[in-house]
Amino acid sequence: MRKKKNRIRTDLALELKEEVEDQSEGIEIHTLQSGVSDIRETVIKVTNQKGERVLGKPIGTYVTLESEMLRKDDESIHEPFVVLLKSHLKNMMGDANKVLVVGLGNRNVTPDALGPYVVDNLYITRHLLCEGIVEGVNEVSAICPGVMAQTGIETLHLLKAVCKDIKPDVVIAVDALAAREAKRLNATIQICDTGIAPGAGVGNDRKKINEKTLGVKVIAIGVPTVISVNAIIATVAEEYKVEGIPDSLLSMFVTPNNIDEAVKRVSYTISEALNRLFVGI
Repeated sequence: MRKKKNRIRTDLALELKEEVEDQSEGIEIHTLQSGVSDIRETVIKVTNQKGERVLGKPIGTYVTLESEMLRKDDESIHEPFVVLLKSHLKNMMGDANKVLVVGLGNRNVTPDALGPYVVDNLYITRHLLCEGIVEGVNEVSAICPGVMAQTGIETLHLLKAVCKDIKPDVVIAVDALAAREAKRLNATIQICDTGIAPGAGVGNDRKKINEKTLGVKVIAIGVPTVISVNAIIATVAEEYKVEGIPDSLLSMFVTPNNIDEAVKRVSYTISEALNRLFVGI
C-alpha cells in the first residue's frame, strides 16, 4: 500500500514507486547502476490490477534512465544513453516494422518542444520505401500534431485518422513530462509500453493515447522538463517554514534557466537512438 497520500503531480513511475512499500503485490522493480557511464537504470513492471491501484499506473513496463551528466554539456554521456535507449525500445517494439513517431507538445514553448525537436532529427523512410529508393529498414513516418489550443482537435482524434490510413504496427509518442523532484529535470528519460495522456503532468488532461484508444501498440518516451511550485515547496518544507503561498503560485510550473540547450541536447539523444533502431545510422 501507499506510505502516504501525495497530491504533487508527476509523470514518472519511478517517483510514484517511491511512495509505496518496497514489497508491493503486483509491482516488480529492478535497478542497475552503471559504473562506467553513471547511468541509473530502473525497470518497474506493473503486473496486475492491484499493482495498478497501488502505483496509479496501467499494467505494463516503465523504464527510467537517470544521470546528472545528461543535463550537462558533456558529450561522453550521449553514447551510453543512446545504446540503452535503443535496447529498451527494441525490446518493447518486438517485431514491429511500420512505425509512426508522434512528436507531442508545442514547438513554440521550449519546455514543451521535446517531441517536435525529436521528430526534426529523425530519418523518415516511409516515402523512400514506397518509391523503392531504400530497402531493408523500418518504415518510419512522423507527425507533430500540435496542441489542442492550436488545433481545436484532440490529438487522439488526429492520430486515429492517420493510423487508419497508414496502418502502423506501433506508435512511438515523445513528450515532455513533469517531475516531483528538481534533480530529475532534464536528467531522466522514461520509456513505457502503456501509452501517454498528453498534458497530464501539468493538469491539462487530454484523451489518453494508448493501445485501447488508438487500436495500435503505443510506446511513450518522455523527459521531465518542468516541476510544480507545490513540489518545490514540499522539498524545502522540512527546513523552512512556508506559509501564505498564494493559489496563483501553487498552480504554477517552473523550468530550469538553461531549458533551451537542455531540450535540444536530450532530443538529439532520443532521435539518435530511434534512428539507429530503425535504419542503423
